[in-house]
Amino acid sequence: MTFNTKDLIDNSPLSRLQYATLMVCFFMNMLDGMDVLVISYAAPAISEAWGISPQALGVVFGSGLFGMTFGALFLAPIADRIGRKNMILLSAALMGTTVYITSFATSIYWLVVLRFISGLGIGSMLASTAALAAEYTPHKTKDFWVSFVISGYPVGAVLSGLTSGKIIVEEGWQTMFQVAGAITIVSLPIIYFFLTESLDFYIKKQPKRALEKINLILAEMGFETIGVVPPKASEQHKTSVQSLLGNEFRTPTFQLWIALFFAFATLYFLTSWIPKLATNAGLSMQLAIYTGTVFNVGAWFGIMTQGYFSSRYGLKKTIGIILILTGVLMAIFKIFIGSDAILYVFGLLGFGIQGGFVGLYAVSARMYPTEFRTTGVGWAIGIGRTGGIFGPAVGGVLIGMGLSLSANFLIYAVPTVLAGVMTLFISSKEVS
Repeated sequence: MTFNTKDLIDNSPLSRLQYATLMVCFFMNMLDGMDVLVISYAAPAISEAWGISPQALGVVFGSGLFGMTFGALFLAPIADRIGRKNMILLSAALMGTTVYITSFATSIYWLVVLRFISGLGIGSMLASTAALAAEYTPHKTKDFWVSFVISGYPVGAVLSGLTSGKIIVEEGWQTMFQVAGAITIVSLPIIYFFLTESLDFYIKKQPKRALEKINLILAEMGFETIGVVPPKASEQHKTSVQSLLGNEFRTPTFQLWIALFFAFATLYFLTSWIPKLATNAGLSMQLAIYTGTVFNVGAWFGIMTQGYFSSRYGLKKTIGIILILTGVLMAIFKIFIGSDAILYVFGLLGFGIQGGFVGLYAVSARMYPTEFRTTGVGWAIGIGRTGGIFGPAVGGVLIGMGLSLSANFLIYAVPTVLAGVMTLFISSKEVS
């Protein structure tokens, strides 16, 4: 009888081991969200303390984003060789150490360097947790669980936003970095003891003591153990970007990259300019402060809703419709300007754009096989983040040109709709 982990997982209820793995991955993405946004929350205090310009802080923000891009493109693929758990440990160590050390920075130079290094860990963390979640969940609910794991990101962003104000005001911005870094460092033993390496990875890659490790996992999941490791499949794929561009994967890979590029461009435009956009739109300063939190709360509900409907009606249809409707909302944004109801519109925008683009992570986790799944997810995220670099930059130019708020939203409705349309046409047979 052929041993098939996919059939075992697809036809069995989730075990405690699988739930524990999913919860640890969710928690790590919470820390991801916290470590990404800690610099944003601390930026006003740093600017005031050091007397530096917004342009200088913009370089710091850009450095972190470049680090995340490089981490997704070049660090995350190593997980296909060393394992998802080892990469998650490495990513957490990079994030925690550098975020903590940032509290001792005394110049812009050190902020730029440390944010780049922490970005490497942040970028590879997301790809590795998404791949691991995909490999431990049944086919019919995989989209929901991958989306659930990634939804930890906005949860971490909201929680850190709610606590950072008090910490920074009472203790100083340095303390906020120390708290964020220490929490991430403390997560290392949690990862080591409660996160389980991918069963599929052990079978496909067969590292030392593979049979022993496979049987420990099988026993804990309530399955029968095996006497011998299944024959190792012949190496048909290279664990590199070349694998993504082979005949079978080339077209859907480019379609996914284009969709993510456009979705990230809009997402980062919104997240970078939301406070300014909110005040320009007529919100009081007090309400404008809450726009980022409302946006991320909306994002969490959007991600979870998308995951649920994707499991029922298919990824491509669900994501495509969500992104297209978000583009329509942005196109008609003008009618909400001047009303406090606009705060809820920002929540709906978070619901739509983040629910949509996170669904594209689930697409990448489904589309690629175990042998280069983290490479596929990492490159999808990395290409998407290049859109995240261009989105805020172009937005800044448009705002600087004096274009109205509604004109900016109308312009960015176009890439949002294009992302949705491209998603509908992704041609992978693995994605419903």
